[in-house]
Amino acid sequence: MPSVRLIRYLLPAALLLLPGLAAAHVLDADLSKLSRTDVFFTYLRLGYTHILPLGIDHVLFVLSLYLLEPRLKPVLWQATAFTVAHSITLGLAMYGMVSPPASLVEPLIALSILFVAIENIVVEQLNPWRIVVVFGFGLLHGLGFAGALTGLGLPQAMFVESLVAFNVGVELGQISVILLAWLLIGRWTANKPWYKRRVLVPASVAIGLMAAYWTIERLS
Repeated sequence: MPSVRLIRYLLPAALLLLPGLAAAHVLDADLSKLSRTDVFFTYLRLGYTHILPLGIDHVLFVLSLYLLEPRLKPVLWQATAFTVAHSITLGLAMYGMVSPPASLVEPLIALSILFVAIENIVVEQLNPWRIVVVFGFGLLHGLGFAGALTGLGLPQAMFVESLVAFNVGVELGQISVILLAWLLIGRWTANKPWYKRRVLVPASVAIGLMAAYWTIERLS
């Protein structure tokens, strides 16, 4: 099937190019001159772009969750656990209650991607306990989101609203990744007997290699 061959052979090459696509967040607006609605949507946009196109590592994590069981309902349950978890640590970090160093958080985020990619290869089906694992990794990724948001800062007059807007933007970005994966992969291949051999394993190997590279890079 041509579409599957493209996924199998072009995805690894594409992933190797992804680090070059990332860029730094830029808050290119004077918040003091914006209305409360404009400030809300500014942080909503920043949250979304933290995933697409800037959050390549978070994109690959969400994609890895989806690949093992390429239907919408299972991944939405996992995404819910991930959302609750990263909302907790993002809020705690922005209120200054937790502040682990980025030198620790970023390599662990890369390792979480590697873990899920390897799990995709070795297990035969989605296990119920994966939601617990995803929740734990969500706590970790929330600290990564907090690192980006701390760099941008939050307006004191709209601290809570801006925090919520950024978090909603992150969720919209993650939902976009899931829907794109379903449209490009799951809709056509989810029930095929060759799905694991031709799609899941090659894609997970490529993601795992990228995550291993990030782990080493972030530890150096």
